[in-house]
Amino acid sequence: MKYANPEALADTNWLADNLGKSGVVVIDATWFPKQSKFNAADVHEKAHIPGAIRFDVDDVADRSVDLPHMLPDATLFAAKVGALGIGNDDKVITYDASGGFMAAARAWWMFRVFGHENVAMLNGCLPKWLKENRPTESGAAASPAPKVFAVERTDFGLVRSVEQVLANIEARADQVVDARNAARFAGTMPEPWPVDKIGHIPGSLNLPFDELMDKDNANVMRPADEIAAAVRASGLDTDAPIVTSCGSGVTAAVLNLGLYLIGHTNGAVYDGSWSEWGKHPDTPVER
Repeated sequence: MKYANPEALADTNWLADNLGKSGVVVIDATWFPKQSKFNAADVHEKAHIPGAIRFDVDDVADRSVDLPHMLPDATLFAAKVGALGIGNDDKVITYDASGGFMAAARAWWMFRVFGHENVAMLNGCLPKWLKENRPTESGAAASPAPKVFAVERTDFGLVRSVEQVLANIEARADQVVDARNAARFAGTMPEPWPVDKIGHIPGSLNLPFDELMDKDNANVMRPADEIAAAVRASGLDTDAPIVTSCGSGVTAAVLNLGLYLIGHTNGAVYDGSWSEWGKHPDTPVER
């Protein structure tokens, strides 16, 4: 079984051959939760792929709400992305220092929401790049010349709000799948987010995001048949709508990427995820 949409991934060999070429923009979407001992800006400064631009999901975000890195509106996204030197004709390659789950896959999903389909995640991201002894730079993030980035269309079918997920508990139009680990899903371990509830959205399924990645090989995405097997084992039907959730809408995008690779191109992310659901006054919980 081959990937149905292999263009969603960029190979390190391809990037090495195309690095620095006009029209190829590499963004470092490394992100860590506040409680982490790591700082994304420091990690970037220590070592990044040559020419990579810092893409901070906490900055390219709706900061008017008390939730982490919520999706911005089209006007703000266009302004932020253009200021980073990204234009509509550019091929965008996303990566992060963790191997795709912090938050290269989310950046990939964000560009798709705002109509930019010429985007791919570097498979294995920085860990694979380093494993292959490819070059890196150190120093502060680059400040490229701004470009005009126009959001010519949006696909908000790739996003779900808390109201939509609440309504779906009765409607069951969408399958909801949770990318957190089994213990967080079951509510047997505490959440890293400041929430009042633990457990999972009623009726949701569990597919930990790392089951779609090869942990022994720089977290590259698994082959198509292995991703498909993991999806089936979780109970998901890829012929029906799917909404992914996680702690804050970051690792949920790994599931979306995996689903996209095997042909399910319309998967949506519940943007607020558990950082919202776990403290919202009206949300029910299963454990």
